[in-house]
Amino acid sequence: MPPDNRYPPSAPPRDRFLQRLLVVALALAALMLLWRVLPAIEDWFSPKQAAERTVTPRGDLAADEKSTIELFEHARNSVVYISTAEFVRDAWTRNVMTVPRGTGSGFIWDDAGHVVTNFHVIRGAAQATVKLADGRDYQAALVGVSPAHDIAVLRIGVGFKRPPPVPVGTSGDLKVGQKVFAIGNPFGLDWTLTTGIVSALDRSLPGEDGGTNIEHLIQTDAAINPGNSGGPLLDSNGRLIGINTAIYSPSGASAGIGFSVPVDTVMRVVPQLIRNGKYVRPVMGIEIDEGVNARLVRELEVEGVVVLRVVPGSAAAKAGLRGIRQDRDGSLYPGDIIVSVDGKAVDTVAKLSALLDERRVGDTVAIGVLREGKEQTLSVTLQPGI
Repeated sequence: MPPDNRYPPSAPPRDRFLQRLLVVALALAALMLLWRVLPAIEDWFSPKQAAERTVTPRGDLAADEKSTIELFEHARNSVVYISTAEFVRDAWTRNVMTVPRGTGSGFIWDDAGHVVTNFHVIRGAAQATVKLADGRDYQAALVGVSPAHDIAVLRIGVGFKRPPPVPVGTSGDLKVGQKVFAIGNPFGLDWTLTTGIVSALDRSLPGEDGGTNIEHLIQTDAAINPGNSGGPLLDSNGRLIGINTAIYSPSGASAGIGFSVPVDTVMRVVPQLIRNGKYVRPVMGIEIDEGVNARLVRELEVEGVVVLRVVPGSAAAKAGLRGIRQDRDGSLYPGDIIVSVDGKAVDTVAKLSALLDERRVGDTVAIGVLREGKEQTLSVTLQPGI
């Protein structure tokens, strides 16, 4: 029979694949074209004038918001902005120029115009300018500093409209978890409020140039950045509980770990700086050394502070403390090893210095000593340090 030509022969498989691929490509192209022209189509049919919007009533502020706003408004006028400058001699003209050095924060201490800040804020500066919250600027005079506590006191001559002193609280009764508020000038952004909690208590940091540790520091997660130094840390009643002094941060910016000098320390140091221009430490009149002490206590297998020498005529000498003794044959015998102050354990020279620093000149303290293997207590009336 002749072949039936009513039905055309089917396309080869390769041609059918290309046909389907072409159909898919055309469909994708059409979708892409539609996607690009869709905004124009939508704009064509949209109204050409914006609809009027109405303001949604906010309602009343929350109670904690109101209290925070009130705290800031009351405390703001007690906080100051401090900018420092230094004198630099021009290498070509030999003229002395004043160039900016840095900025920091501070707060009004009393009606006499005393301003409290950190020592490191004004350290090395030739002059300091204090700016009040109302915009007035004053050249500040240096009253006194205590590098060991990172505290400095300035004074400005405010003849009228004196800014209010910050209310003073206590730090000995602080609790971890309670709210705190920091006001300062981070990165030059003046009168900035940050909030947080007391994260920990009784922290310690080395003092300036690796000196005596600053003890009993308050740790907080309230954001503290460069420029906050010297500003107040406040409790929920707006009372001063610390001076913001340092942060722990690998990057230099706030990492949620800030430290403040407790107000109990401020209350002990600042009046002396105003009165004497310096802080006089209460001491016993003994010679001690951290490096030597570490070796001796390791060899003696004890914990405490070894008295190397007692100053003749000192408070320690009057109390009967003994230093290292040497026989005629050159043999050395350990003296007293201080193990406690008023019942608080002592294991390092820094700890001993910090415990004595909590007292005042003229206070009598109970010094626990280890002498010839036996512990005994001596009463020492503290004398002023040099």
